[in-house]
Amino acid sequence: MCADLSKDTKQSVEPESVEQASQPDLGRRGFLGAAALAGAGVSLGLAGCAPGKTSAPAETAGSSVEVKPGELDTYYGLWSGGHTGDVRVLGLPSGRELHRIPVFTRDVLVGWGITNESRQVMGTKADGSLQYSVGDTHHVHGSYKDGNYDGRYAWVNDKLNSRVGRIRLDYMVCDKITKLPNVQGFHGIFPDKRDPVDPAINYTTRVFCGGEFATPLPNDGRDLESPEKYRSLFSCVDAETMEVRWQALIDGNCDLVATSYDGKLAASNQYNTEGGTRYEDMMSAERDACIFFNIARIEQAVRDGRYSTFAGSKVPVVDGTRAANTDPATALVAIVSVPKNPHGVNASPDGKYFICAGKLSPTATVIELQKVLDWFDGKLADIDAAIVAEVELGLGPLHTAFDGRGNAYTTLFLDSQVVKWNVDAAIRHHGGDNAAQYVVDRIDVHYQPGHINASQSETVAADGKWLAVGCKFSKDRFLPIGPLHPENEQLIDISGDKMKLVHEHPVRPEPHDFIIFKRELLAPKMLYNLDDFPNAVREQKDAGVFRNGKEVTVKIASVAPAFEPREIRLKRGDKVTLVVTNLDKIEDLAHGFGIPDYDINFVVNPQQTASVSFVADKPGVFWCYCTHFCHALHLEMRARMIVEA
Repeated sequence: MCADLSKDTKQSVEPESVEQASQPDLGRRGFLGAAALAGAGVSLGLAGCAPGKTSAPAETAGSSVEVKPGELDTYYGLWSGGHTGDVRVLGLPSGRELHRIPVFTRDVLVGWGITNESRQVMGTKADGSLQYSVGDTHHVHGSYKDGNYDGRYAWVNDKLNSRVGRIRLDYMVCDKITKLPNVQGFHGIFPDKRDPVDPAINYTTRVFCGGEFATPLPNDGRDLESPEKYRSLFSCVDAETMEVRWQALIDGNCDLVATSYDGKLAASNQYNTEGGTRYEDMMSAERDACIFFNIARIEQAVRDGRYSTFAGSKVPVVDGTRAANTDPATALVAIVSVPKNPHGVNASPDGKYFICAGKLSPTATVIELQKVLDWFDGKLADIDAAIVAEVELGLGPLHTAFDGRGNAYTTLFLDSQVVKWNVDAAIRHHGGDNAAQYVVDRIDVHYQPGHINASQSETVAADGKWLAVGCKFSKDRFLPIGPLHPENEQLIDISGDKMKLVHEHPVRPEPHDFIIFKRELLAPKMLYNLDDFPNAVREQKDAGVFRNGKEVTVKIASVAPAFEPREIRLKRGDKVTLVVTNLDKIEDLAHGFGIPDYDINFVVNPQQTASVSFVADKPGVFWCYCTHFCHALHLEMRARMIVEA
């Protein structure tokens, strides 16, 4: 079965233009028949067997993928880290990993989750331990101004513990984490591109967060066996304060999230509108939904006091259920019907359309945003008339990217392909123009692609240079390393009519979504500002050991190749706060500070201050040493900590 399907789902013809392209012959694949779904069964079966095809070699690209020694990449990429709970920073087109930004989990390199400052961001319990020690990052998005990235912030979600983290892109460090109340499985995330209330505010002021797993509300032990009472919440977080502004109670769940360029709409594709608790129930209906949130109306309802709250939270919750939103004149949400179990909703760079990919339907649905607004204004009788195209692409469509030239690129999970298609031609074809051939090109990727994004894809400046694809299975592409295979990230040149695979590299499982933007949009700072740290040791003469009974503050100045003071005398049982400031002003000259047997190790970058607190409960001599190579006398850079019994 696997061999037959794999041969049957590949097309060797690669058309040169929209008009020459042939539509996918999906009838012979039998995807939506009785075998259709077995659904998850077909998907898992294909994923588990070797694809019956030969790997296509990389072709010569129109744009050079080589970044020579000493040269810099032309794009930044921000990638979610998945189970590692962090964000990866890549240079593109080289694919070089430049940095990992810890967010939701500990990171010993920089001392994230070890220093007092990072622990305050991560959140601690009453006993001082971290509130959470694991995370699951999925989606990364940057802040906008005038519809393009502005290099201020990036946000990433933690699906596991329903948290959203904000990253300051000037220092590439997480500065705030917010937990969403009454939400489980926070998956989709997207910032707005401008404020819809005040047209003069043309930058991100909100971040929208979808709740995927429906639960009893409040989830305190009641209604455990009553799934019909389970609900999900769609949340809005303030981009600056990181406080939750409001939530919307909805039927079904949320998957991914998209926002419009005019700031008026946010949306989430919804699977499991059936409200099932088992996968068979979650795909019983032939159609699901894309739910649109009228931001201005919701915020007006909050100002008018038309909301409720749930126990344990003061966040305003408006009613976004179907039953409460049938009248377009007062509706807060609009619900568009799309084929079953969609996965992904993406905004086209021209600001006209949202595209939902079908996953368990071989289709993509194109929704015109002006028609959604027309429905809210009473100018459109049927909200489903906002669908301007629903076209077949191939098996298992998941996510969509754009090139700014009118073309969309969608991953086909079961076909192990990326399909390039023209949105306007798809609309004409859906409208009855059978001569409008919308599929432009196809390319095999290796294997089972999930997330996809192109350079500047969901901005007004989409440039159609590079397309990155995250493939969930690498199989035979790399040296075997045991049962846990690496995943495969591939780079495709999309500057010409035909897609060309130019590069691939293995990646530790399991990253998810990412964004790619021009390097000139980001201006990272090379040094910290000492004035940003109120506890900084400003000069070496200010360093020392300061005792107040059993409370001891140790202020340390680090200047290569020495710590000051070089001797720290403590008594067993002292409660110690150790503050380290790196007074060096040279780029790259970071210092580490490690204390053997005390589980302490962290880095202070030039002009940065970091602190740790601990109890001196082990007597003896402990050499505190620089753990980050800094100087010719790096090995001699030590301080002696003496703990008297």
